Amino acid sequence: MSISLRLPLALCAMLVTCLLPATAILHAQSSTATVASQVDRLLGEEIGIPEGVRQSTDEVFLRRAFLDVIGEPPTSDDVFAFSLDDRADKRTRLVQQLLSDDSYGKNWGRYWRDVIMLRRTEDRAVLAQRSLEEFLVEQFNANTPWNRIATDLITAEGDVREDGRTGLIMAQGGRPEETVAEISRIFIGIQIQCAQCHDHPTDRWTREQFHQLAAFFPRVAVRPTMGDVRSFAVVADDTPSRRRTNNNNRFRGTQEHYMPDLENPESKGTLIQPVFFVTGQQLDLGTLDENRREQLSGWLTSPENPWFARAMVNRLWSELVGEGFYEPVDDIGPDRECSAPRTLDLLSSQFARHQYDVKWLMETIMLTGTYQLESSNRRTFDELPFHANCPQRLRSDQLFNSLLSVFEIEDTAPSSPAGYGPASRQSRSAPRVLFNSIFGFDPSTRRDEIAGSIPQALAMMNSPFINQQIDVRRGRVLAPLLAEVASDRQLVEELYIKVLSRQPTRQELKVCLDYRRDITDRAEAFEDILWALLNHAEFMHRR
Repeated sequence: MSISLRLPLALCAMLVTCLLPATAILHAQSSTATVASQVDRLLGEEIGIPEGVRQSTDEVFLRRAFLDVIGEPPTSDDVFAFSLDDRADKRTRLVQQLLSDDSYGKNWGRYWRDVIMLRRTEDRAVLAQRSLEEFLVEQFNANTPWNRIATDLITAEGDVREDGRTGLIMAQGGRPEETVAEISRIFIGIQIQCAQCHDHPTDRWTREQFHQLAAFFPRVAVRPTMGDVRSFAVVADDTPSRRRTNNNNRFRGTQEHYMPDLENPESKGTLIQPVFFVTGQQLDLGTLDENRREQLSGWLTSPENPWFARAMVNRLWSELVGEGFYEPVDDIGPDRECSAPRTLDLLSSQFARHQYDVKWLMETIMLTGTYQLESSNRRTFDELPFHANCPQRLRSDQLFNSLLSVFEIEDTAPSSPAGYGPASRQSRSAPRVLFNSIFGFDPSTRRDEIAGSIPQALAMMNSPFINQQIDVRRGRVLAPLLAEVASDRQLVEELYIKVLSRQPTRQELKVCLDYRRDITDRAEAFEDILWALLNHAEFMHRR
């Protein structure tokens, strides 16, 4: 999305509404709004409604929705337009408009890029990061069903630089054990990797079941490609080599998976048949790679496997509300405790019924009263879940987007390096890439385990990129404001709206104006105020 040239989204929503058939609008609203109401009612029955809960203000909701959907804050014009909109359904209209924006795909494509890549075991998978991100961005903007995206990632073949679908397999170097562990974690929220060497210590899964899952992938290989540019390709290898060689699966000669004998590591181990551990569905030995992975993806994404829908619902609910039905979001399953199982089942069944439509799911969650509650600190153990929307630290891309919005800079730089060599070394020094390296975190991490660090604080305080933009003589933001806004009070209010998407409180206004009176140089005073707002905890969090 162009930051400096776009129309305020609240006004765009009004224009779009005029162009769409009334029946289409009513259908979209009734589907999501009805389910959202059912979710709120059922959640109230399951956990009760704490006393004193309140709905978020329009200012808080606006910034929350922008950051959640498109990964960037509203502009001052967006804040102004939304405050003037007196329609009862303006929040619904805003959510729908945001979901139709191309920045939606960019935000969530980067989110899933990090889910996949930040737990890679293959360092060379950095070559696939950009193509993976581009693939995901395209799929989310096209609203490709989640089961189709999962299938593409599981069954991919091709050059990792050119075909982003290969990113998941490349992230694990094509190794069967690591690949299926990630597939299970990401798509059904079950961490079966704990059963690789022994039966799972806390879940029902056995070591044999883990290796039965790995048996879907022994014929997948990651191999270097010939050409001027260094790259790798994910390929299917259904032709046994004449000589036995060590490979991804320890022994590649038979094209089948063997469960290692822990007491005799030099032996070939036990031949294992491909079996999907959740449902017990199995394939014959000798099945070609294409059929193995296609069949696995079909079983995994089938409505007969409820964990596929539950995993996505739980993850998105956690991202949007600040707390999942299960925590951590990628460790669920039949042996884990769910805080509201009936509510989760309702959302999951509706998600499957709507053909795994991710936009439908996001809109439904965002229309719930639970999502729209005011924010408060993470609950203690003796408090009810979902009593508020929990504040969340911005991901690195969201934080950098917020800086670009404040500084009114177009986003043109890549978010991740394409690979190795002089060109990529230059790209890795770009501000966004540096921010990703300092502020990035695994999105699957529990939020109470995500904390700021000294390097992050120093980066915000001393970053040449930030300080250059704050400088009246070099940046493009403060100088025009100082010239156009004569009132110090009004200028403070302008900066608060620009940085935090809200008006300052009385105390905040007093502190800023008192500081301004103490500093003779007006430009210097407001440089300091802008710097302080950018280093405010509220700027680096979404409430």
